[in-house]
Amino acid sequence: MDAIHPSPAMTDPVSKHALLRKTAEKLEASFLAEMLKSAGFGASRQEFGGGAGEDQFTSFLVQEHAMAMVRAGGIGLSETIYNALKEQERNG
Repeated sequence: MDAIHPSPAMTDPVSKHALLRKTAEKLEASFLAEMLKSAGFGASRQEFGGGAGEDQFTSFLVQEHAMAMVRAGGIGLSETIYNALKEQERNG
């Protein structure tokens, strides 16, 4: 791909929309992960905790739970973001 000729994959409207949807879902998952962390999900337990290993990998667990929530329908944020990105692409 060079500056003059875009890659063939990005000129296909189906792949563009799939990329926009995936991006919107990742953004919703990041938002939900932050909400889960703020709610205390994944916080270390004081007794019988997993120690340093648990602390290091908790963020992965929280992120995966957030992505599972998005796959199950989420809170509708990704659909709103997807539609906004699609509209911006159409107008821009």
